[in-house]
Amino acid sequence: MTAGHNPGRGGTPSRRMRRLLLSVLAVTGVWTTCLVGPVPTAHAEDIRPRQWYLDAMRAEEMWKVSTGEGIKVAVIDSGVNASTDALRGQVLPGEDMTDAPGEATDDYSGHGTDMAEIIAGTGRNGSIRGLAPGAKIIPYRIPLEGLGHEIKADGYVKAIRAAADSDAKIINMSFSGPYYDAAGAEAVEYAIGKGKLLFAGVGNDAEKGNKQQYPASYVGVVGVGATDRQGEVTEFSQHGLNVDLSAPGVDVPGWCDERFEEYCPDGAGTSVATAIASASAALIWAEHPDWTANQVLRVLVDTAGRKDGKKGVSSVYIGYGAVRPRIHLLEGKGDPGDPNENPIEATEPTPSASASPPQGERDGKNDRSDAGGKSEGQKGQADDDAGSADNADTRATESKDDGDLWILLGAGAAVAIVVAGAFVLVRRAIRRT
Repeated sequence: MTAGHNPGRGGTPSRRMRRLLLSVLAVTGVWTTCLVGPVPTAHAEDIRPRQWYLDAMRAEEMWKVSTGEGIKVAVIDSGVNASTDALRGQVLPGEDMTDAPGEATDDYSGHGTDMAEIIAGTGRNGSIRGLAPGAKIIPYRIPLEGLGHEIKADGYVKAIRAAADSDAKIINMSFSGPYYDAAGAEAVEYAIGKGKLLFAGVGNDAEKGNKQQYPASYVGVVGVGATDRQGEVTEFSQHGLNVDLSAPGVDVPGWCDERFEEYCPDGAGTSVATAIASASAALIWAEHPDWTANQVLRVLVDTAGRKDGKKGVSSVYIGYGAVRPRIHLLEGKGDPGDPNENPIEATEPTPSASASPPQGERDGKNDRSDAGGKSEGQKGQADDDAGSADNADTRATESKDDGDLWILLGAGAAVAIVVAGAFVLVRRAIRRT
């Protein structure tokens, strides 16, 4: 069902609708979100000062060059509330893949709205300011765990294909699950063939088995990891050959719940890291609308920051490093390269000395195997040009959300934020009738 913003509904599900969602939907598989103990702050308060990562990335300076205008980002998530102050006028018609009451603009958990605001929020009336405030959002609603929502085996696959057929250039997937799906791999391949750039969180279970996650492990998807304020990968951010880039993920403000009444300032997870990476791509693509997805990605890779200074070499913890769009937009660095060559698939990441050999079998050409666990106290680190980030062995805080995010902080400071917000998709067989 095609869905757009319905001004009469205000974007917030009523209690009756939520009961319908709970009663109509059977639990045949789930996306998992992990929001832990958010601390609310009044919405009347300007939340912008809490968005430290914007200052670290020198967003205000980048916006003089690019705001992401002209770029559309598909957000595959719990729906996107188009009526929040941050998103009024920012959300285009999307699609609902849940077979539940409501539309793509009825966000029953608040998570999809958070991702959309992190990407393209306007900051109106003290609300969230997105890293790419000139971009537009196309929402694709899928079910998330914890609300009793039904998941069809082909739900997220349909969302990827629908996004591939849309005007969106970037597809944001702030969720993850431990099972390979041939249909999912084919949907990703289809989207890449349509010229899309796909980002997904690598997961938050590094200390709980570190089982490789999808869709981040599908070939062609950019897997995003999470770091903390000291520029170190968080202990919950998963590691392996599917980690391509990193971005900030801790202390990222977002809605406390689906009522959209208050912001909580301490969101964390690979979900938000993924959203920041998607927004970074939007900034660069808007400046170079004729570039291909491969060229935008190559510049992100080429300008990513690592403390060890190993440019062009991928770590199983932080990938090629923390996203730093400012290095291209403000300094003109970054080679777009061959428009037809995917930079993250041209070379295979090499596990660092602290990682054990890759574990598990490959599921074929549409899968990337996982690298094993790391030793206690050994962490990947991002860095900026100055290489002045702290080397402190900062312990990861408990994740509140499942999306992996890593970012180097601004001029002369390499700061990475860990976002443990990649949602776990537990897929089960569904009988077709």
